[in-house]
Amino acid sequence: MLELIIIACLNGHCREFSNLYSADDVSLLTCMMSGQTEVARWHESHGEWQIQRWRCDVAPRREVRL
Repeated sequence: MLELIIIACLNGHCREFSNLYSADDVSLLTCMMSGQTEVARWHESHGEWQIQRWRCDVAPRREVRL
């Protein structure tokens, strides 16, 4: 899994927002090339947040509990 991570702040409080993509569908290079467009789309629906930075990364494996 690949992850587009957006770091944004609201009233001095910053947090990370994550969008996950399948590595079968999106490469790390594709994520970086189209990331700015995805960040702009995210900002349209989260306009009150001030984007500080963004990055693409390999998503950490998380333990799945059933």
